[in-house]
Order: sequence, then C-alpha cells, then structure tokens
Amino acid sequence: MRILHIMAGRGQGGAETYSVDIMLSLKASGIDGLAVVAGDAPRTAELRAAGVRVETGVLSLPFRFIQRWRLKKLIEKEKPDLIHCWMRRAASLLPPDLSCPVIGWFGGYYDPKNFKRCSHFVGVTKDIVAHQVAKGVAADKAFYVPTFPDVREESPVDRASLQTAPSAPVVLALSRLHKKKGLDTLLYAAKFVPDAIFWLAGEGPLRSELEKLSRKLGVEARVRFLGWRTDRGALLRSANVCVLPSRYEPFGTVILEAWAAGTPLVAAKSAGPAAHIDDGKNGLLVPIDDPEALGKALAQALKDEPLRHRLIATGFDTYSRSYTRKAVTEKMIALYNRLILAA
Repeated sequence: MRILHIMAGRGQGGAETYSVDIMLSLKASGIDGLAVVAGDAPRTAELRAAGVRVETGVLSLPFRFIQRWRLKKLIEKEKPDLIHCWMRRAASLLPPDLSCPVIGWFGGYYDPKNFKRCSHFVGVTKDIVAHQVAKGVAADKAFYVPTFPDVREESPVDRASLQTAPSAPVVLALSRLHKKKGLDTLLYAAKFVPDAIFWLAGEGPLRSELEKLSRKLGVEARVRFLGWRTDRGALLRSANVCVLPSRYEPFGTVILEAWAAGTPLVAAKSAGPAAHIDDGKNGLLVPIDDPEALGKALAQALKDEPLRHRLIATGFDTYSRSYTRKAVTEKMIALYNRLILAA
C-alpha cells in the first residue's frame, strides 16, 4: 500500500499536528507513505527522523500553478495507491483526472466545493460527515474517522519553572491564541476562581491583546503565557483542570488529550465539546461566552473531589474505548484498504 500525503500548512494548528501524528503512526504500522510537506513546517524534521519519506520540493516553488505541475509529475512518478489531502490548500494542488482514490480530510465544516478533485471524504466527527452529505457529498463517499491524542508518558512539568507554587490550583488551556478559542472569556472567568493560576499554552494573533486584557482585569499575576509547547502531556499531568472555552470548535483534540492524561475537563458548548462530552460524567459543559458559568464550573472541578474522580475515570474510559492511537490508526488503514480495493 503506497499512500501519498499532502499537507500544505506551515503552522502549528490541530490539523498540522494531527496529520504528522497519523503519518508517524502509519509508518510504525508498516504503511509506505510519501509526505508532501513544507520544508519549514515545524515537524518536517520529525517525519524524516522517523523514516517517513518526505518531499519538500513541491511546496518550495513560488506559484500555485507551478506547484500543481510539480505535484502532477510526482504523482506520475510515485503511482500511489491512494492520495490523502489534508485540508483545502492541499486539495487545491491536485491535478485533474487522477486514477487512484483521493481523500479530502475535514477537521471542520468546510465546503466540499473546495475539494472538487477528491473522490472520498473523511470527517473527524459524525456531525462533520453529516455536513459533507448535506452539502452534496454522496453518503457512500463520506466516512467518519476520529483523531487520536498525542499525550506521551511524560512526568508532570516542574511547576517552579512556570512560576507556580506546588500547591496552587492550576487551570490549563491548550489553544491557539485566536478569537474563536474564547480565551478572553477565560480571563474574565478568572475572578470567579480567585486562588487559581492559569496556564495558557499556545501562540497566535491575540497574544498581546490577551496580555493587555489580563492587566486590565487585574489577573496578570495569576496568568502565565507559555507560548507554543510540545510537552502537552507534562502540562496536563501537572495541571488540576483543563479548559476549552472555545466559541467555535468542530471537534477539539484537547478533549481527548485531557481524557488520556487523566485531567478533569471543562468546556464551552461549541459543536465538538457538546457532541462528545457527557456533562457531569466525562467533563463539564457551560454556555459559550459566559464567564460566570465558566468560572463556577472551574471552581467546582477544582474543589469537588468525588466529581473530579468521576470526570477522570469516565473520561479515560471514553478515550480507551474509541480514541487510542492504535484504534484510530487501524480504522484509517481499514478505510485505505477498502477504497483501494474498490478502485
């Protein structure tokens, strides 16, 4: 089985992170893959180090039409059994009249019109698959394959390194600093949890704005802007609660990461959390843009020990049943085999 992956993103978002995670997992499972990625993408070196074949020449070219021509020549040379396009920009590079199955991967509610040369579609939630079908994708061409978290077996991060006392209640947000992530709501919620320290692990366009807001609200001394981190498991195991206050969140791999690490989870009722969290059992749900409700839920998750134990145990059970690396990788391989055999 020869798979050609195309990931054109250069950022550190969820899609870029997960695409590398699954490529690495497929490689470990014996699947031959060629990754068309940017040479300056954050994890290109990691793919190479793991033995994944990497092609950076396509995306190094200056114009889209030249990239498309180069990709066409690469496909003719490689003769892949299946092409996996990670998001819209990757799909926009595809040449016409491909003879093998082509997957368009949806991590959100994208428009299938931007994936015209894809023959099949994968959504990371059942609702996204329903969206694909509602937008005109044939039901037998749309498939649900969830993501899995990459939470490594790391010791809890040294709190002293983050200017945090050993006994302090810690609330962790793993998120891009973007308006849709609702981190301003989290800062407003901080006044309802006056003894907690807030770790914001991520980068993005709102960093300076959020720093100013923390000063304006008088919570600056309790907020730590950690920047982009690769030790997510270590942060989760050191924190007391994980929070996902997003206004818009099609899924939210952070949910799985918290469950896998055994960290109680509090989230706003955006699409992904609302569909996957059973309120009071494997997480707590609050209304979007409601600082008081968010603050009170965080305080409850920090102080109510029976609730904490229930959230941890049920969350880990949910993760173990459906979202492990092994289970998701096997599901992806099964889909690849199915599409290749039917071609």
